[in-house]
Amino acid sequence: MVSPRTGERLDTIYWIEGDYIAEALKEINVFMRDWRTNQTHEISPRTVDILAASHNLLAADESYTLLSGYRSPQTNAMLRARSSGVARNSRHMIGEAADLRLGSRSVEQIYRAGLACGGGGVGKYSGSNFVHMDCGPVRSWGR
Repeated sequence: MVSPRTGERLDTIYWIEGDYIAEALKEINVFMRDWRTNQTHEISPRTVDILAASHNLLAADESYTLLSGYRSPQTNAMLRARSSGVARNSRHMIGEAADLRLGSRSVEQIYRAGLACGGGGVGKYSGSNFVHMDCGPVRSWGR
């Protein structure tokens, strides 16, 4: 993954032979932090699994661009005041969601890959050129 906000890149193996690698998960927590407040939160490994599985389905050579991972309550409230598309109790605030894009794939392609994983929520935001994926209940939305 790549962060356009911080310029950071994360290329880490987080799972081997059925076991999560604790140090890699810590790196993911830092990488997916709230870049506005610099706060970190534990990111659900299930969310990372969904991101990895959908990326594999897309057979993309490039990394996801991470627009938003963890969001502090303050950041979520600020974004909610600016947009009706931000949930009051967003899964971003509990480390269970990510907003992503890929330059080589359309929003529709990423959305369909997320849906194919059947692991949680998938939202399509075509106007803003990103897809939301989370490890909550299976559901979908967007245009």
